[in-house]
Order: sequence, then C-alpha cells, then structure tokens
Amino acid sequence: MSTPFIYGNTPCFLGAENLVRNPDKEKDMDVTIYGVPWEGAVTWGDYTGCELGPKVIRLSSARYSGYLPELDHIDVFEHLKLGDKGDVAVTPAEPEDTMRKIREFSKNIWEKGTFPIAFGGDHGITYPIMEGYIEATGKKVGIIHLDAHYDNNNESNGDPYGRGTPFARLYETDGVVNESLVHLGIHGPRNKPENGRLAQKAGTTTLTIEDIRQAAHVREIAKRSYEIASKNTDAVYLSICSDVLDHAFNPGGPVDGNGLNSYELLNIVHEICSLGVIGMDFVEVYPQQDGNDFSSHFASFVALYALAGHVTNIKNKKV
Repeated sequence: MSTPFIYGNTPCFLGAENLVRNPDKEKDMDVTIYGVPWEGAVTWGDYTGCELGPKVIRLSSARYSGYLPELDHIDVFEHLKLGDKGDVAVTPAEPEDTMRKIREFSKNIWEKGTFPIAFGGDHGITYPIMEGYIEATGKKVGIIHLDAHYDNNNESNGDPYGRGTPFARLYETDGVVNESLVHLGIHGPRNKPENGRLAQKAGTTTLTIEDIRQAAHVREIAKRSYEIASKNTDAVYLSICSDVLDHAFNPGGPVDGNGLNSYELLNIVHEICSLGVIGMDFVEVYPQQDGNDFSSHFASFVALYALAGHVTNIKNKKV
C-alpha cells in the first residue's frame, strides 16, 4: 500500500497516487502533479517565501474532493487518475543549475504524455518547463500567460532567470510562437513602459484587465485568447501567476489591486482548458505572507477547474 505522504508530513496533492514511492504507476496516470520549490536569487524587498508553495498547497489540498456541483456535478476523480511526482530538486542560489534540473524533470513528464500541473515557486520556472516540452516533442507551442505583469524583463539584478524575466527568455526560444503568446490580464503600475514595448516588438498579444472587463463574459475573452494562442501552433500551454488576482482574493500573493476576482479566474481557466491545453503551471503563492493559507487553498480550486475543463475537452474529442 502506498504511503499517503510525498515527503515528511506532506500529503500528495488531492490524494493523488504517490509516484515518488511508486514510480512504476506513472504510466497509468492521466495527470502528473509536481512541485518546483524555487525562489530565484533575486527577490524584491522582503517579499519572499514562494519556495514554500508546493508544500503548503499540498497540505491545504487534503481538505478537498474532486466534486464540483457548480460544473454540472462533475467529479474529476471519476474521469482522471492523478499522480504526484514530488518536487524538482532545486539548487539554492544556483539559477543555471536549477533551470537545467527543471528542464530535465519536466521533459521526463512531457515524454510520458500526461497532463502536467506544476506548482511554483516563482514564475521563472515556466521558461525551463517550456524548454522541456519543446525538447521532448519538437512541437510549436502557444502560451496563454495570466498575470498582472509581463514578466519580460531582460534580467533582474544581473540574473537572466529571475522571476521577472521568463517571458523575455521565452521570446527567444525556438518552438515558442511569439505571435501565439497572449499576455492576459495585464494591469497596474508595477509594469514599466519598456515591458509593453518589448511585448509588442516580440509580436505577442496583450489583453489587459480592461479588455477582460469590457468583454460580454470572461469566457469570451478566454475563447479569444485561445484562438490567438492556437493559431499556427501544435499545442497551447497555460501559465498563471497568482497576482492576476486582486490582492483581496490573493492574500498569499504579491499586493496588486484591480485584479481578477476568484470567479473570473476560475471561469477563464475552465474555458481555456475546455478548449484544450497540454498542461499548466500556477506560481507565486507566498504562504508565509498568508496566515490563513487562503491562497494555498485556492490553488486546489484552480487545479480542479482546469482538470474539469480538461475532461470536457477529452469528451468533445470523442464526439
């Protein structure tokens, strides 16, 4: 019988199969969960601690089932087998070595053909995850990037892999179709003019918080984003930073106002995944900033809405 803990006293996410203790069962999984407990060498001010995200997200998930009555009474666990592969063994203060480890870890998962969900860690993890996908498959990928910020700085205090830089690296990555990369939900003065100019120069699409609010429904902007991301690509990937949420809904994330509410984010995620994505990440939850772990708990909602959408996509393909 497999142990319920992925490490120490930390349970597998949502009670998933323990693939650390039972790696032979990985071939039977539909979904692979993994953590990337990485906070890069560069932070801002004293806002730190997102490397604790994978552990606390798993601990918080122990409260939940896979049943979502509001989504036509779907029980995700009736349709999908989840496995928890544990965490990437990051190397503190060694960004290049850690990027390599994330790339190889994720490449191994991509080669298995399951639906992966990665929990960060900071947003720097998305770049090596996408490198791993491209190396594993040789396919062209579009990306829907839900975030308050572009995260396309060329470097952060000399670190080209810092949490504010991943999309600058992805713009440069063969296999990522820049014209099919959508920065969705961008808002707020922590962006700088050069961020918007660089996104435009790279050929990407920006849909701001105002574009979302002006849409008839958030699911319409999700469909619009997907149409762009899927054009001239083989696959679409979803990357979510917690701070696309308004700080009122995200006490364990950076403090950014005028963001999405929880209803809006969950509906966007469900719609995008219903249309068909290859996997996703959810990053920048900071448990030590959040005494009640609200944001860590909410990660289970995001994952379940994504998986409910994934089930819908599978069913639609069979029709």
